[in-house]
Amino acid sequence: MESESPNDWIDVASAADLSAGQAMEVVVGEHVIALFRDADSLYALDGLCAHQGGPVAKGELSKTDAGKTCVTCPWHGWQYELATGIQTVNRQPLQRTFPIRERNGRVEVQV
Repeated sequence: MESESPNDWIDVASAADLSAGQAMEVVVGEHVIALFRDADSLYALDGLCAHQGGPVAKGELSKTDAGKTCVTCPWHGWQYELATGIQTVNRQPLQRTFPIRERNGRVEVQV
């Protein structure tokens, strides 16, 4: 059996389980990943907040003044843009993002 390349897509969830405005947490190898669906877009971020490891997938979604979708960590209120992982106050990319797609009714990520 061939070993998986880091660029391989990994099936992590049913697309039906991730409706618009929802989030879920998945574990892929050593990574905890927060998955989000906002309207027709999918996003995948490091699931542990850069501040103190809070559960990012349990955070609230909102829009920034610039219209970008962000998540607010439920522990201490740190906010991250879903598309970039940029923290909204200091404008630094503190949360790792992962490529994500929907294919054949499944959600897949690359780590």
